[in-house]
Amino acid sequence: MPTAQAAAASCAGRLVKRITFATGELRVYRNRQYVCALTLAAKPGARRAMAVSVQARGGRAAVDRGRFTRQAGPVTVHALNRCVRATGSVAGRSGATGWFGC
Repeated sequence: MPTAQAAAASCAGRLVKRITFATGELRVYRNRQYVCALTLAAKPGARRAMAVSVQARGGRAAVDRGRFTRQAGPVTVHALNRCVRATGSVAGRSGATGWFGC
């Protein structure tokens, strides 16, 4: 699946969360210092509204939103020893992790 390979290549670290929803998937990767997130469309093709955000507790969220064909992101935040949350949406449907890594 080329979409999964391209997504894995765009974020460093290991996959720690994978949230699926009706129109896509939110993936969150983590290494020692950083957390990276991206949203993948379930059916790439036509441009549609997509967004991804990731936030470390106490910091600002890193956001990528727009009209994309395949994926939104990746977005990265510094998250050494901090809780993190991520959200992703494709065409009005969304998924979120809640706070994790605390």
